[in-house]
This record gives sequence, structure tokens and C-alpha cells, in this order.
Amino acid sequence: MYGIVNKAIQGLVTENFGEEKWELIKSKSGVNIDNFLSNDQYDDTVTFQLAGAASDVLGIPLKDVLIAFGKYWIAKTGQQHYGALMASGGKTFTEFLVNLPNFHSRVMLMYPNIVPPEFKVTDMEDSSLNLHYYSKREGLILGLGDAFKLKVYVELILSRDKGHDHEVYRVTW
Repeated sequence: MYGIVNKAIQGLVTENFGEEKWELIKSKSGVNIDNFLSNDQYDDTVTFQLAGAASDVLGIPLKDVLIAFGKYWIAKTGQQHYGALMASGGKTFTEFLVNLPNFHSRVMLMYPNIVPPEFKVTDMEDSSLNLHYYSKREGLILGLGDAFKLKVYVELILSRDKGHDHEVYRVTW
């Protein structure tokens, strides 16, 4: 992953729990990197080690750490680094989700070695849709809901853990 992801984890921790907790997390994770460079690539294990250590140090389940990170990424990192690009993604939550492939194509121009997640929207209704998610990483859907000032609920309806080739989430608001 690019350093911008690890910088966002650092920002989430330091802004909400302080610099001392960040130093404890780095120590527990075994990651000996003082400054992540946004455009440099780091092995995915660095990010996963930081997330796991954050869970341990903060006493928060890993799932909740990842949800908090997703919300932080959309609210802070996304707005700071991709504000205009995010604004062009759609005027509504649904438009943005439908346009995610275009958004990620533009991000790939900035980060040529990135492996973005793939999304596909199906079964759209007035206040729900199915989101097909092709990635090894957790989603950021709840953070997008916050960005559009919607209370979003996400239910996993198909999973790779159950033999499928991707996840399908029922997203309602």
C-alpha cells in the first residue's frame, strides 16, 4: 500500500488518542518507520500490523478499528488529498457508489501501482442497493455515508469466507 494509507492510520490515532498511543502502537506492531512517505509503497503487512497493534493497544476490536479508519479516511484523508475528485464523484451517495470505478481510475493516474478495490452496484432501490466488492481489503462505505450525511447500514449477504469469489453487501440508508 502507499504511505498515504499508513499516514492516515497515524493521523486517526494521534488525533483521537494522542502521540503516546501512536508510539505504543508502532512499538507493538514492530514497524520501525518514523515517517511514512505518501507516494512510497509499503508492504501490506505494515498496514495490517499497525491495525492489529491499534486494536490491542486501544482495546478496540479490529473490526471497529477498521470502521473508524474507513470513516477517518473519507472525512480527513479523502477530503484533504482528493477533495475535488471526490466532489466530482456524484451529488448523492448512490451516484458516488455507482461512479466508484471512475473515481478509482482517476486515483490510479496519481498512484500508478495502486491496486484499487473493484465495485459494482446492482439491485438499486430508493433507499438500498447491493454493492459487489472485489478486494482483499475492508470497505469504506460507512465513511461515505457520513460524508453524505446519511445513516448507512451495511449487511454482508455473500462472502468469500462462504465460497463466493467476492463480497456482496446490502447497503441501506
